Amino acid sequence: MENVINTDSPKQTLRNVTVGENVVIYDFVNAYECRIGDGSRIGTFTELQKGVVIGKHCKVSSHSFLCSGVTIGDRVFIGHGVMFINDMFPRAANAGGGLQQADDWQMVATTVKDGASIGSNATILGGITIGENAMVGAGSVVTRDVPANAVVAGNPARLISKKEA
Repeated sequence: MENVINTDSPKQTLRNVTVGENVVIYDFVNAYECRIGDGSRIGTFTELQKGVVIGKHCKVSSHSFLCSGVTIGDRVFIGHGVMFINDMFPRAANAGGGLQQADDWQMVATTVKDGASIGSNATILGGITIGENAMVGAGSVVTRDVPANAVVAGNPARLISKKEA
């Protein structure tokens, strides 16, 4: 059974967040217009933007940022301080010199498939798919798709090993 929650307190801001059963959202989380599946945990000082989908039985560790366009499968581990990016050409101002608005840039989606793990302080560029049961090493910068069952690490992240399914 899913519930929609709204909370605006000194310890967290949750606006139109759809949550499954047994979801734990720790203090100092900012989340709005997103979905969190059954049994998932969201760590302190995490932001979940509009449209983010988190599957069942996931762990999103503290200080992580999941921007609009991010979809997380089931049983996914997101380490501390993981950053997702959804704008391949970020700019503060538009062509007219004013601050960029929603129509001034194109959001690119990112998908993390079931069973994947992303180590602490990794950065995941927009438009990336991280395959089933893949592992991204801590501190990696993921600039291209990661195959299922692969281990990648580094800057840019490179294939370290791949096991057969």
